[in-house]
Amino acid sequence: MLNGTRIIEIEGLGPAPFAAMLLADMGADVITIHRKGQAETPGMPERSVLDRGKRSIDLDLKDASDLEIAKRLIASADALIEGFRPGVMEKLGLGPEPCHEMNPRLVYGRMTGWGQDSPLSDTAGHDLNYIALSGALWYASPPGQPPQTPATLVGDIGGGAMYLVAGLLAGLLNAQRTGKGTVVDAAIYDGSAHMMNLLMSLNQSGNLSETRGQSLLDGPHWSRTYTCSDGGFVTVQCLEPKFYAQFLQKMGLSDDSGFQSQFDPTTWPALTQRLTEIFARNPRDHWADLFQGTDACVAPVLSPIEAHAHPMNADRKTWHSTDGTLQAAAAPRFSTSEWHPKPSPRRGEHRQDILNELDAQQTSAASSG
Repeated sequence: MLNGTRIIEIEGLGPAPFAAMLLADMGADVITIHRKGQAETPGMPERSVLDRGKRSIDLDLKDASDLEIAKRLIASADALIEGFRPGVMEKLGLGPEPCHEMNPRLVYGRMTGWGQDSPLSDTAGHDLNYIALSGALWYASPPGQPPQTPATLVGDIGGGAMYLVAGLLAGLLNAQRTGKGTVVDAAIYDGSAHMMNLLMSLNQSGNLSETRGQSLLDGPHWSRTYTCSDGGFVTVQCLEPKFYAQFLQKMGLSDDSGFQSQFDPTTWPALTQRLTEIFARNPRDHWADLFQGTDACVAPVLSPIEAHAHPMNADRKTWHSTDGTLQAAAAPRFSTSEWHPKPSPRRGEHRQDILNELDAQQTSAASSG
């Protein structure tokens, strides 16, 4: 979809390289400016899945000659991605104003936690901190337990990377139409709060309580994760009455009068306890087999390794194991193209090729001028 689109990524943390990976998955020519030397992110490998499909050039942006190369790359690009604290790119001489002077059509993507201009702009933070202050963490986990979400998914990826990608794509479309670039200020604080609007729509009908465990989706016995006899887990979320009826039928509870008032919140705690006891009688796979192929809205909780081996994946091929590395395929899918896993580059692997391209472009521009 994005063949012919060039994105320059300045090496950063989590959400920025994830956004660049997603654009590379869609066919963009993503050139990552890696720092010279080793990666600074704790726990990250030398060849990260997040760099798949990209090209790499290693530059020291504090070195005048390398900085000039970075400027030439930015001048040749459709978009740029950076994830530093506010002011860092400006100190390097690569802020939006000089970049737009070099390249008026440039879509300048900025990824931060707190935004470019806020009381916390210069303050460090991570995924949980951003979504805690934005309100997005509030309804996580059952009542009585500290709110906790899967690491990085709600903040870094959902509220950060995805909003950066959406902003960049909108900016690219606008640049095609108007010839003018823009600055995309993607803050995890903003994006994670924006994702709450579907849940906040329940507030309009009185189905969202500020007290955890008393809202339509976090209070009922039919919207829970239950522990099984083998320590595995199953999820139940049969919101619609017709699906709830199927759930009761498969559980042998259709004639149980206690379960008939699906939306009566006074019954939810007792019915949650009853289902807790029932699900604890059998292992996870017993329940998975019982509900397989039904509309009861029950599914087992799988690890990524188990998801890779599940029959669902045999058809969708969502999970891939490439050279011993488990990774998820690109999403969404397009009818006109097929995605295959691409390798991740070594740091600086494409330096000479990229420099040769820049020289060729300069020569071509000079001859045509």
